[in-house]
Amino acid sequence: MFDAVAIYNALKRHAGTVTVWIDGIAASAASYIAMAGDEIVMPENAFLMIHDPSGMVMGTAGDMRDMAGTLDKIAGSMLRGYAVRSGRSEEEIAPLMAAETWFDAAEALDAGLATRLAEPVRIAASFDIARFRNAPSALVQAVQAVDTPAAADIVGDGNDVAPGADPALPAELTEPDADPAPPDPDAPREPDTPDGTVAAANTAPDPAAIRAEAIDHARAVIDLCRLAGQPQMAGRFLEEDASLDQVRAKLLAAKAEAEPQITSHHPQPGRTTTARPWSEIVARTFKLKG
Repeated sequence: MFDAVAIYNALKRHAGTVTVWIDGIAASAASYIAMAGDEIVMPENAFLMIHDPSGMVMGTAGDMRDMAGTLDKIAGSMLRGYAVRSGRSEEEIAPLMAAETWFDAAEALDAGLATRLAEPVRIAASFDIARFRNAPSALVQAVQAVDTPAAADIVGDGNDVAPGADPALPAELTEPDADPAPPDPDAPREPDTPDGTVAAANTAPDPAAIRAEAIDHARAVIDLCRLAGQPQMAGRFLEEDASLDQVRAKLLAAKAEAEPQITSHHPQPGRTTTARPWSEIVARTFKLKG
């Protein structure tokens, strides 16, 4: 939150005109930063949310009271920013913050928290909407309705795999010809089955079906890596043509290696002492005894 206050103050000090665009969602600290704009533009399908600041603290009752006092001061600073921008009194804004209030673009304009509406833009889900207790149903539905990006586009994003290419496909099948060459009339004909059809064993593979299967596999690999918090591993798995079972096993192994070793020792408050070798302790004892 302190970063948001610093950004807000820096924008307010700027000598030029500050135009803020809320293309998707400005929630919590982001909405406070937006109040520093001389002009605040929101597409018709954008949202803005204001609420009281929150924080976490571990310690004594005094520590808790100190945190509560700090949060009250931060809330007061945010309250003044929203009130100045909207032209409303702090008494009007305070209950809106306490209730975690969401505004669509039209409501934000009416409340004085935006200055102009713009044409709607396509929303992209880049956070967990479940974090907020009062998110409007229209926003929840918009986030949930976001289409899954193409697997080739995701693979090409920081995974050392060129975008637009399917690693699991042979190069000759990545871009099948739209107009296949006509059959050679002089070429020998495949033997027919008794019913007059070409034997199924000699049927050529369907490039479109192979490509679709490869894309489905790539999406599954990418989803597994994202869920495991290891999106950077997806490209390597696709290059290795690893099966989903192999991907799961390697992700579990990576998670096990990344987790700290479990120990029964719990550090205690106070100054940390450095362990000394037993031989050094014995030598020091004899030295003190003369």
